[in-house]
Amino acid sequence: MPNHRPQKTGYKPAGRSKKDVWYKLDLSATVYPTLQRRDFSSVYRLSVKLKEPVDPALLQQALDRTLPRFPTYKVAIRKGLFWRYLEPNTRPGPFVQEDIKNPCMPMHFKSNNRYLIRVYYYDCRISLEAHHCLGDGTGGMCLLQTLTAVYLGLLGHKITPSGFVLKLDEEPDPEELEDAYMRYATAKVKPPRPAGKTYRIRGTKEPFYTLNIVDGVMSVAEVMKVAKQYNATITEYLNAVLLYALLQKQTGEFHLKYKPVRIAMPVNLRRFFPSKTLRNFITMVYPSIDPRLGEYTFEEIVTEVHNFMRYYINEKFLCGDITTNAATKHNFLIRVVPLFLKDLVVRTFYTRVQDKNSSAGLTNMGALRVPEDMKPYIDRFDIYMGQPFSSRTNCAIISFEDILTVNFASSIVESDVERHFFRRLVQDGIHVKIESNRASGIS
Repeated sequence: MPNHRPQKTGYKPAGRSKKDVWYKLDLSATVYPTLQRRDFSSVYRLSVKLKEPVDPALLQQALDRTLPRFPTYKVAIRKGLFWRYLEPNTRPGPFVQEDIKNPCMPMHFKSNNRYLIRVYYYDCRISLEAHHCLGDGTGGMCLLQTLTAVYLGLLGHKITPSGFVLKLDEEPDPEELEDAYMRYATAKVKPPRPAGKTYRIRGTKEPFYTLNIVDGVMSVAEVMKVAKQYNATITEYLNAVLLYALLQKQTGEFHLKYKPVRIAMPVNLRRFFPSKTLRNFITMVYPSIDPRLGEYTFEEIVTEVHNFMRYYINEKFLCGDITTNAATKHNFLIRVVPLFLKDLVVRTFYTRVQDKNSSAGLTNMGALRVPEDMKPYIDRFDIYMGQPFSSRTNCAIISFEDILTVNFASSIVESDVERHFFRRLVQDGIHVKIESNRASGIS
């Protein structure tokens, strides 16, 4: 591994070759390569659906122009003695491809000319897949929106950069490339992480490599109206619906004893700690319901989630969580342990403890904004968390204008959770359009 400090920009410094520039993995990113398996990669997908079919040749031109503006995405991952790191990738590519039925396929580090992103097109849709070691959904959305704006510009539409759409002729702000966790890990105490086994979904594992997608498309206004009736935000309400669906799934099965249902939900730390980073800057919170305490009505579930969010999602608690996670990087003994031992410990801990700490994952990117002159060309956005590490389902939510999409990704045959989830929405008066890559929709 190089023995000098990483540069603050991804561009060639004076007197130094481009190969000399490298980037440490951020605090979250250090975990994702460790979990890599032949049949699993930490890959997520972001998609934008345009009003007109995509021209693949122009999309390739747009990608070639856009990617150099994102130096921490135009990289390959390398392995050192103590840590992995990212180095600039000057190989040809990545090349746009026609979309496939099962998205978020495993992303092996030596394939695809070592690029850790893929760009697909199908009809009116542009999709970006990225390995999580590069960044979170915010960074990925910034790349996707900038790519889309450049593509629309090649079609002759003038798009004024703002928000997630960056200017290609500007060098990256140093904050875009930083590991923001280390800047804000300042708490004087390290709170313990949630512990305890949770309900695990029982299902028939799909053959390698099958990812079942179920999308629910609905009106933001309708969902907001229902959420307000429960005195909740959209995020709180949809979290409650997923907890309700998991409870319904558990009670419909035979169990000697029930277990808590718990959701792993990423929180975008940029909302609380100012940073322009395009890398990972999220932490997890775990809203839960324990059926061993008694039977919960749906209204009680919403109230539990509402109170949980108000109590835990604030600057002080999140700062403590960051500090707990950052302790490993500050520990000298851990830093000098060889990488293969770090991998063994992290993989064992994740498999035996962390992965059993939640019943499902849910992420909400919230309401997306694009430049005003870009709006007429966009229909909607989608987000997929990708294949779960173990046999279960993950849920991702995103909205644009009045279109809200709930995207489920599952590696099991049964779709009971998805069915309970959307039935609850319909019971509350929300109109839902279901789309799926399954031949029979929701089984």
